[in-house]
Amino acid sequence: MSSEVNIRESPNHFIVLDAIARGMKNVDKISRVSKLNKSEVEMIVNDLVFQRLVMMNEKRGFFGRKKNELKITETGMSLLGNKKKELQEKVQEMQQYYNNGDKSQLDSFMVSNRSWVPMMLFAGIMDILFFTSMMSLMGLALNPMESSLAQDGANADNSGNADSTNGASDSSSESSGADSQDVGSDSGGFDGGGFDF
Repeated sequence: MSSEVNIRESPNHFIVLDAIARGMKNVDKISRVSKLNKSEVEMIVNDLVFQRLVMMNEKRGFFGRKKNELKITETGMSLLGNKKKELQEKVQEMQQYYNNGDKSQLDSFMVSNRSWVPMMLFAGIMDILFFTSMMSLMGLALNPMESSLAQDGANADNSGNADSTNGASDSSSESSGADSQDVGSDSGGFDGGGFDF
């Protein structure tokens, strides 16, 4: 279990830790927000509890059912803060390469740090627009997790609105006229057409 995984080198562990720090108290919510599958989240939570980065408290729910609630510890918060600071420095370095148009440095940087991109997007450390334009410049495609995080990255810390955002972006990307009209009318009439200035 934890002896096999170096938590400091596992982006998914930090994604789960960050979700718990934001108030996600159970595996289902963490799985939904992080885009990780439930069994993987359960394994990661067990690792984090074993390492004393997260506490699991048993609470009584409705009808006397027991449920486990997760809470980040002070040690976990410190570790998460240090990792976020380290990742912010990496993003600044990446932005410097991008602004200088140094495609070869950017490419080698991405090769060595690509596994941390989902954490950077999830935590809001890297701007979605910057990330997609950088990937476009380098001619690289997004992997499935990066793509799903990019779609609702603007609402990552507001999980209540993430589902409605997904619906709107999924509908607007379809080519049928009926779906784009629905999205336009739901958004206060701003469907991209019909306004002549």
